[in-house]
Amino acid sequence: MFEEQDFDEISARMLSNVDDKFDKREGSVIYDATAPTALELALFYANLDMVLDETFAESASYYYLIKRAAERGITPKEETNAILKMVTTPENVSIVVGDRFNLGELNYTVIMETGVGEYQVECETAGIIGNQQLGSVLPIETTNPLNELESAEITEVLIPGEDEEDVETFRERYFETFTNQAFGGNRADYKNKVNDIDGVGACKVFRVWNGSFHPSTFIPSDTVTEWVNNLSPETIGEEIHGWITAVHNAAKEKLLTVGGTVKVIIISSEFKVPSSTLVETVQNEVDPTDQTGEGLGTAPIGHVVNVSGVVAKIINVSANLTFHPDYSFSTLKDVICETIDDYFSELSQGWGDEDNLIVRVSQIETRILKITGIIDIANVKLNDESSNITLAVDEIPVRGDVIG
Repeated sequence: MFEEQDFDEISARMLSNVDDKFDKREGSVIYDATAPTALELALFYANLDMVLDETFAESASYYYLIKRAAERGITPKEETNAILKMVTTPENVSIVVGDRFNLGELNYTVIMETGVGEYQVECETAGIIGNQQLGSVLPIETTNPLNELESAEITEVLIPGEDEEDVETFRERYFETFTNQAFGGNRADYKNKVNDIDGVGACKVFRVWNGSFHPSTFIPSDTVTEWVNNLSPETIGEEIHGWITAVHNAAKEKLLTVGGTVKVIIISSEFKVPSSTLVETVQNEVDPTDQTGEGLGTAPIGHVVNVSGVVAKIINVSANLTFHPDYSFSTLKDVICETIDDYFSELSQGWGDEDNLIVRVSQIETRILKITGIIDIANVKLNDESSNITLAVDEIPVRGDVIG
């Protein structure tokens, strides 16, 4: 904004206010007297330009963006540690919480025993690096001697670790608070709170997730009421009779409704199918199953929330490929598979913003044609069909067989 206010402009303006009968040339007394002031003012304007940039969220650096966002109660997401599954052989090894293991450059700490010979371990190094290694681990610090331990292996990422939030991602999230007002359990409120949970990459929220049922469907007719009244505890048992009677009475008084039921579908921060552990973690934070609807999670009181994960849709790809004489399908298969995986990964990263992902034949063709050694491609089929595949609202694409 103040780019034109440089030394020459300011100096010329100052000297223009001095009568021309005086010597104002460079090196003159008047010039030398005004030059330092002009220089300081030029520096002042440069700093003033920087202040303006830092004032507005659109142009602010990370440090000042954090301060601006804090006024709306928003803070950057910090890096988190990956939680993984470890299994041991034999199963009855005396491993306890706090024992430490090593794999390559990473160390892991046991945080929970989840079953016989199964443990949850936390990567001691925060960030996505904790998601990238599976395999055999070695004990480095244990409470009890593990002489009987034959093997210990990390087999699965349960809750992915995340890096510190990128500045542009944080800036975008800040501006979204103006366009999507989160309040009192609305869709934006659910998305904000679920996406803030460690390991969650995105989510979709649906009201009345159990479909086309309407509250009037549950109100019993006179025939149903008569049938319930004629039920005998001796015939069907006290427990069943009590349950049927309670449900009937609640429905008759219009206490049963589907208006407060919410379906939340999540994808992991790696934009893959989440583990059952992550789904359970989100369920317990939003609306604990054993006390559903009580408002003991982040969901408002009265909301019954069902959390599930995205589902993998296997996509088999086949095509007629023409290769350069120095190449063949066998030599390029790994590159072709990696190219398809990259495309599917890009689609999955946009899952939270799309109603339905579409796997497009044209994209497969374009990307494979860019591979060195492939001259032409024809007759591309996805799951034996020569057309695009529109996935369900809860599906992400996963590569199946590749035939060339």
